[in-house]
Amino acid sequence: MSAVDKAFHGLRHMIATGRIEAGERIPAEGELCEELGVSRGPLREAVRMLAALGALEPRHGSGTYVSPLRPEDVIGSLSLTLELLPLSGLLEVYEIRRVLEGHVAAKAAARATPEQVSTLFSLIEAMDATDDPTEASELDHRFHAEIARAGGNPTLASLLAVFRARSRKYQVFTLPEGPELRRKSDEDHRVLATAIADRDPGAASGAAEAHVAQTERWLRAFMPPVEEDGQGRSEATGAA
Repeated sequence: MSAVDKAFHGLRHMIATGRIEAGERIPAEGELCEELGVSRGPLREAVRMLAALGALEPRHGSGTYVSPLRPEDVIGSLSLTLELLPLSGLLEVYEIRRVLEGHVAAKAAARATPEQVSTLFSLIEAMDATDDPTEASELDHRFHAEIARAGGNPTLASLLAVFRARSRKYQVFTLPEGPELRRKSDEDHRVLATAIADRDPGAASGAAEAHVAQTERWLRAFMPPVEEDGQGRSEATGAA
């Protein structure tokens, strides 16, 4: 194990076991170096790594503190690694996204306020009115984020936001059949929003899962053909 790994896992263990609690300042460098058996360089690198993961918060002039460790913040840091997934890996993740989008849609149907329902339909109208694929993708993201927020679980909302951010790297609306895909997507949104407005969790869940499954099928259009040697060509494009 390298010195950086030793420092990283040592600090992580101290946080995980409650030795250093959420919101607490970590011990001085000299103390940590002695306890973990590393020099200052590896320790500082470990601190940077944990800060990137959202576990630590360096504060200028004050020191480094353990973050509040809210589940939604920790989940959000998954974007650092999920962004590295190739499309084939992203498509595997879609099975998880299908289940979770259905779950939060059902929760939204039971919990959404009239204001949140109104926001959903306003976003649909905005999507109908734009011809800009980038704007449409952003509105699509806001629509699903609003449903997740209405579902009432910030951790699930954060996880789904990470999944959506990765899939938006593939702009399906820029495909030759983009206009037809937009029409079908907008239609799906209206069915989903209507189920939520009608307080029908079963219909909302089914509509959400069907919509995500449809997006998954569209994303497969970006998969490179399999060549005779079994190696596919990599092909990156934009996200929906």
